[in-house]
Amino acid sequence: MTRYWVAVASLDHVRIGRKEGFMQVCHGKAAPLKRLQGGDVVVYYSPVVHFGEKTPCQSFTAIGCVKDKAPYQVHMFDEFYPYRRDVEWFDSEIAAIKPLLPMLSFTSGNSNWGYKFRFGLFEIAQDDIRTIARAMLVAPQFIS
Repeated sequence: MTRYWVAVASLDHVRIGRKEGFMQVCHGKAAPLKRLQGGDVVVYYSPVVHFGEKTPCQSFTAIGCVKDKAPYQVHMFDEFYPYRRDVEWFDSEIAAIKPLLPMLSFTSGNSNWGYKFRFGLFEIAQDDIRTIARAMLVAPQFIS
């Protein structure tokens, strides 16, 4: 059964993963990535444009299907060996979250809607992924 997820990363980091066909969450931890299965759909939310800076993005920035390959570790620099999952990214547009807040079950009526994103990866309902995908102009056949 397909599950649907929101991952959180800055826009600059999402762009790297999208270009290279992978996702990485929670500062490279493996455990969150093990919760995903091949065929699951993941959408990235980017609170900021650049990691470590405060310029807001507050948008959904990439969406795709997790490939059926286990998380794997890579060497990025110095002593940093993060885990990744391969993803087939869909053609999409960036979509601001604010117009979607009243339509998403995990944000509707919640004045502290940003709190959930602090977890770095969380599961959402199929109706929510459909709403986000429509806002991102994803072809309907990619979201069942």
